[in-house]
Amino acid sequence: MTAEVVRPARDSAEAATLMRVPAFWIVLGILAAGTLRMSQIAGRFFTAYPLATATSVALFALLAVPFWFFVTELDFLEREPTALLVLAFAWGGLVATAVSIPGSSALEDLVAKLGSPHLAADWGAALTGPTVEEIAKTLGVVAIVLIARAQINSVLDGIVYGAMVGLGFQIVEDVVFSLAAVSLAGQGDRVQPVVATFLVRGFLSGIWSHTLFGALGGAGLGYLVVHRDRSRAHRIGVALLAVFGAWASHVLWNSPIFSDGLGNGLLGLLAVLLLKGLPPLVLVLLIVRRVHDKEADYYVGRLAALGDADLITDDELAVLGSGARRAAARRHARARAGRPAQDAVRRLQRAQAHLAVELSRESVSTDHPCADIRRERAVLVGLGHPEAVTGPRSWQHTASTAITTVVAIAVLFVALSALGGG
Repeated sequence: MTAEVVRPARDSAEAATLMRVPAFWIVLGILAAGTLRMSQIAGRFFTAYPLATATSVALFALLAVPFWFFVTELDFLEREPTALLVLAFAWGGLVATAVSIPGSSALEDLVAKLGSPHLAADWGAALTGPTVEEIAKTLGVVAIVLIARAQINSVLDGIVYGAMVGLGFQIVEDVVFSLAAVSLAGQGDRVQPVVATFLVRGFLSGIWSHTLFGALGGAGLGYLVVHRDRSRAHRIGVALLAVFGAWASHVLWNSPIFSDGLGNGLLGLLAVLLLKGLPPLVLVLLIVRRVHDKEADYYVGRLAALGDADLITDDELAVLGSGARRAAARRHARARAGRPAQDAVRRLQRAQAHLAVELSRESVSTDHPCADIRRERAVLVGLGHPEAVTGPRSWQHTASTAITTVVAIAVLFVALSALGGG
């Protein structure tokens, strides 16, 4: 990967800068229209079901928090501006949903007329939803490109923005679905349908739903923007292929395939989710791993060229380029010197990443990140843990993770069974 592909621009996402871009005001107007439309829908639900609406918003807002942190951590070394992440999330939650609700219904009616009511009943959700929704979400990443093209300097950036658009869509759509379930139940302002929807669409389906599809489409747009070394036809072809992959994954997800073949119980549901969701999940993770490693090689190389062990040691260079090793280094610090060491290692890693980004920019002072690194290094020395490195792999950590996963699945199954029985 060339330096031109990954070199970050100076921060162009400050409010004053964005306000000078005409596309920003167009996007802002579209967001305002989407906000108005979704506010009308939310108002009707809140009037009819105030307790269920408040519960739904609270639950899915809480669910968005870990997803948000996971997506932003994908690009640990060169983090995206918060303002643009919020804009991407808002596009997904307010614009893409506002367009998709009537658009999918209209397209499903068209399928019924051109095909048959039976086709629409079986495949309407699989054909219409992905078609409208993936286009609407992809336009959210296009909006980011139009507003702040310089911020898209790697394929990983496109993945992050695409995933954030998808996350916004997923959260708002789940709220709408949960309240539709309340209405369909016909039992008044009750929270049981909300909780059931939260468990199924949040925990069982959340990991490979719209956030995943958005990331795949965003990867294609990121490739289109940054790989100027390839022909325009090639870049457009890759972008279209990625968006098609997001659409196809969504079609598979919504399709009636396996709906009757694996049983109607919880185990059958979980098996269907795995068969439909695992292939695109693995694909996106492989793409993320590949582009992250390329970007990490570039930034770590800039730090290695310093040859200054006070700023980053050889072992820390090996750790900084890997998300798994960064997390392992923080766990090792906590095991040796407690929570203060864990926090100091994280701050040190953040300062080292900041320095790498600053080194990749031209004519930018590195005094501030260097001072941050030396300060955190002094803290770690004082705690008796001077280096942010990994320790031996602990079987206790692996066992704890496995046990926690099994317990979480068991609790989820019990909860769903209780709600179903009720």
